[in-house]
Amino acid sequence: MTTWPALPLAAWEPTYQTLHLWTQILGKTRLALCPLQNHYWQAALYVSTRGLTTSPMPLSDGLLEIELDFISHALIARTSDGSTETFSLESMSVADFYRRYLRILHSLGANVHLNEVPSEVADRTRFPDDTTHATYDADAAHRCWRILVESDRVLAAYRAEFIGKSSPVHFWWGAFDLACTRFSGRRAPLHPGGVPYLADRVVREAYSHECQSVGWWPGGGYGVVREPAVREPAYYAYAYPEPTGYSSARVSPPEAYYHPTMLEWILPYDVVRTSKDPDAVLRAFCESTYDAAARLGSWDRSACERQAA
Repeated sequence: MTTWPALPLAAWEPTYQTLHLWTQILGKTRLALCPLQNHYWQAALYVSTRGLTTSPMPLSDGLLEIELDFISHALIARTSDGSTETFSLESMSVADFYRRYLRILHSLGANVHLNEVPSEVADRTRFPDDTTHATYDADAAHRCWRILVESDRVLAAYRAEFIGKSSPVHFWWGAFDLACTRFSGRRAPLHPGGVPYLADRVVREAYSHECQSVGWWPGGGYGVVREPAVREPAYYAYAYPEPTGYSSARVSPPEAYYHPTMLEWILPYDVVRTSKDPDAVLRAFCESTYDAAARLGSWDRSACERQAA
């Protein structure tokens, strides 16, 4: 098994688009069941040993967890009373997936009202009406998950060196990206909003405090948050608010570049995948983009960073 597998966008884009919407259905279940946390952290999914999971969500009389298993290719729902329901992941429309999903929730006693309109994508077709997105390539889904596993592992180690406020490694289903975010401790200027298909209140809560974020994204133009011109999987990094000079900072490795429309540093995934030491290359990108944000933004680094013994 290739640890850092290839995943060219063109080879799996229909599956990516379908899977993106399936993950949104799980994410909107978290929104319906979990109390608000800072920066909407309660909405995120997490990489698991077999796929992507909601992690445990509260019910009136226990807990519910739902997982997309990319080894056995199944959706598995479990409750804390020992009940389990499942169905196979295979090519099916979003509408069919949604009907099966609601049936499982009902059988487990989780009768929740979900927002059925996709988030952060231009196609506003409601889940029960979407018969267009209906492709599931099991091998491609597994490869995507393998990338998430390796990226999660490296990002978790990167997070551990920061003693200030930082996020867990989150899978954000709105844009189908994996990210870890560090915070300076200062409030940020009010975000102007205007992010397509995302309420201003959500964006302003997400960026209420000064931060720097790094993550992975499959590329492509289906999600509207990122520029369609990036037609390959990539790591990204950005700062909010972006300090003066961030776009021209010295960032490693040399293949990384600043995208003037996205306002993000981009490192093609294949640069990491094909290197002799993928962990080291990705860590260099994480650390150099953070260093630029913290240095140019005058963060109190002595209060945020773990000091060497």
